[in-house]
Amino acid sequence: MRTKTFAAAALLATAALTLTACGSGDDSGSPVSVVSEESGSGRAGTVLDQPFEKPDLVLTDTHGKKYDLRKETAGRPTLIYFGYTHCPDVCPLTMNNIAVAKKQLPQAEQDKLRVVFVTTDPGRDTPAELGKWLNGIDSQFVGLTGDFATIQAGARTLGISIEPTKKDKNGKLVSVHGTQVFAFSPKTDRGYLYYGEDTTVDDYTKDLPKIVKGENP
Repeated sequence: MRTKTFAAAALLATAALTLTACGSGDDSGSPVSVVSEESGSGRAGTVLDQPFEKPDLVLTDTHGKKYDLRKETAGRPTLIYFGYTHCPDVCPLTMNNIAVAKKQLPQAEQDKLRVVFVTTDPGRDTPAELGKWLNGIDSQFVGLTGDFATIQAGARTLGISIEPTKKDKNGKLVSVHGTQVFAFSPKTDRGYLYYGEDTTVDDYTKDLPKIVKGENP
C-alpha cells in the first residue's frame, strides 16, 4: 500500500469520478488527482494536505431524532461513510471491517469514537431499517437518513459523489456512490485522513489507536 497526499481542491474537482456502484466490481471509488505520493510506506491511510471541514448536516438518526453531525461529534474522533443497507458488498464489508477493528480498542476509546453511516438510499433506508442493519454490525454506530438532496450536498463537501437510487440493467435498485471513509480529528474536528474500499481490518486495527488521538497513522 502507499500513502498518498491529496489536495482538497483536487478531490473536489474529481468528485464526478469518485463513483462506484456497489456490486458492480468497479474500483473507481478513489480520487484520481494525486498531488504527491510516498511510496513504500506500508500505510493504508491517505493524509490530506488541506483537511476538510466536517459536513454541516442535520439529519435523522435511527431513533427518529434530529442529529446535528457537527454538534454531536464535536471533539470526538469520527469516521464518516456514505452507503446504503441494500448494498451487497462494499458497504457491509467496510462497516464490518471498522467494527472488528474498533473492538480492539480499550473500552474508553471505543466509547469516544463515533462511526457515522449516512445512507445514500433514504427512500428505502428508514430510521428503523438503518437501526436494524447497524445493530447487526455494531450497536454504537450512528445511522443517519433524511432528504436526498441534503445528503448529496453534504457528501459533495468531502469530494464524494452520490447519485439517486435507480434501477440497473437487470432491474435491480442500486445506489451509486463514492466509497471513501473519512477520519476527523478530535483536536480540530476536520477531516484529515481518507481510506479507500480496499482498506482491511488489519489496516483499521493498526490506525484507529492513533485516529482516536487525532494523530497521523
